[in-house]
Amino acid sequence: MAKKLDKVDVVIVGVGWAGGIISAEMAKAGKKVVALERGEHAEQSDYTGVKDELRFTNRFQMMQDLSHETITSRNYQDEDALPVRTRDEMMAGTDLGGGSVHWAGSTYRYWPYDFEIYSKTVERYGKDKIPKDMTIQDWGLTYDDMEKYYDLFEKTAGISGEEDPIGPKRKNDWPTPPLKETPPIKLFKKAAKNLGYHPYQVAAGNLSEQYENPDGQVINQCQYCAFCTQYGCDFGAKSDALVTVIPTAMEHDNFELRTQSYVRRVLKDGNKATGVMYVDTKTGEEFEQPADVVVLSGFTFTNNRLLMLSELGQPYDPKTGNGVIGRNLNGQFNITFLGARGFFDKKKFNLYMGAGALGATMSDYAADNFDHSKLDFLGGGAIEYRQYGDGAIASNHVPKGTPAWGKEFKKNSLFYANRNLQVWYTPNVMSWNHNYYDLDPTYKDDFGDPLLRATNRYTDQDRNIAQFGVDKCKEIMEEMGADIVDTDEVPEEFDHIYQGGHYAGGVIMGEDPKTSAVNNYLQMWDVDNLFVVGGSSFPQFPGHHPTPTIGALAYRASEGIEKYLKDGGPLVQATQKNKDFA
Repeated sequence: MAKKLDKVDVVIVGVGWAGGIISAEMAKAGKKVVALERGEHAEQSDYTGVKDELRFTNRFQMMQDLSHETITSRNYQDEDALPVRTRDEMMAGTDLGGGSVHWAGSTYRYWPYDFEIYSKTVERYGKDKIPKDMTIQDWGLTYDDMEKYYDLFEKTAGISGEEDPIGPKRKNDWPTPPLKETPPIKLFKKAAKNLGYHPYQVAAGNLSEQYENPDGQVINQCQYCAFCTQYGCDFGAKSDALVTVIPTAMEHDNFELRTQSYVRRVLKDGNKATGVMYVDTKTGEEFEQPADVVVLSGFTFTNNRLLMLSELGQPYDPKTGNGVIGRNLNGQFNITFLGARGFFDKKKFNLYMGAGALGATMSDYAADNFDHSKLDFLGGGAIEYRQYGDGAIASNHVPKGTPAWGKEFKKNSLFYANRNLQVWYTPNVMSWNHNYYDLDPTYKDDFGDPLLRATNRYTDQDRNIAQFGVDKCKEIMEEMGADIVDTDEVPEEFDHIYQGGHYAGGVIMGEDPKTSAVNNYLQMWDVDNLFVVGGSSFPQFPGHHPTPTIGALAYRASEGIEKYLKDGGPLVQATQKNKDFA
């Protein structure tokens, strides 16, 4: 039987960027807060002096152990789903700080179009432009609503950026200057300008200079060591929860962090959440943590599964279209990072230096910045060149047609080691009535609870927008002067590769309780003292990386939690703006 603990104001489940921000904001507001993290305790010093490609890039040590809990995956509803068990197929962060610790650092704001995608599409192209089974919807707020929260996140993280020449308006400059402009970045920018585009530096959570944020936390200057993505930062120079919001929360006596605390259920009484039940994975003891407000701020898969296991909200039924929990599975799948790789005979670069977000991009083909009237898809995305820094093991890129072994492979591998560059496209991923999450009827975790099941398949929209991006990347790479340009092939079907961690949806936000689970403060329509924060709230996936928007929404949710603790009740009046899809 679970031991019942003393009640607190707020209990937070999952402590990455989202949970860390809410922890810091609630602690600063004087609330009694308990944050539960199922992973182990970690801090920045744990990653100092640890640069091991085999350990982290090849053996995925920072990622979740999928032998204990994973998801199951299928393409069609009449198929049996199978568990995803290898971490090269699904990289979900673990331990304190979550995915923030191993993220690359690329920072984009979503566009005004992204937040009002249904309304703006209908306004410009008419309702017939939206396919029958596509379930895109407005987020329930606008870019103007989000601007101040983006600004808060960027200042907390100290983001290093350069102005987008055609980007949405911002009230303040980036907190720190852009990272250095390397020869490949200059080459990309020159080629893009030659073609009439508007390139600029990728905004980075790898800081160009030492920075003290508004909470007094210091983030150091990036050393371009190239150990960013899939690594914790050696120098404390990457914006993550371990060097920003978690230390801020820990400075307050009213905040308590408990790691290795695996939450199995949200507890409820009628239409109120009363707390959570969790297991101490060190001792096996069960505890009940009561709270006035419960915050789920885990990864998308975790948030969805906890609501389903706790029987909170109406599960989505793909046959009828009714229900909201599990609706609109979306994210950046393996169809997302496709583009062109160029091989240069006479140009040589230092590709072993780099940083996670060191690179250049352009917005000419993002969102609805180009006319879709005669195109067979909606949305857009970012075209990027990124200089991550090659690893010694995973840098043997050779032109297509090269044998996989032998004399010619060795010759090309050595020759092109510092003579190849890649440009890719990250497109919108729209939502469909046949892509969703539910509980698997067969497979269970270590505790005997059903695993989360993902049902996802590609559509012509996915394939068409991906091919469009590949063609644009090829155009730019040719202008960059590559002697050989190899393009990626667009797959016909989703092949169950959940790399990258950019999975979203299932607990989506909106203006209508019939088609959304949470309002624009991330407060559940059905349970007003339960806030569900993270990528699970995205109704569909814009064409840029998600972290800054997750952070911005966490700041908005924090504001909403304070309002709820003061006044109670729903924070937003429900409407039916996108009623055509209700």
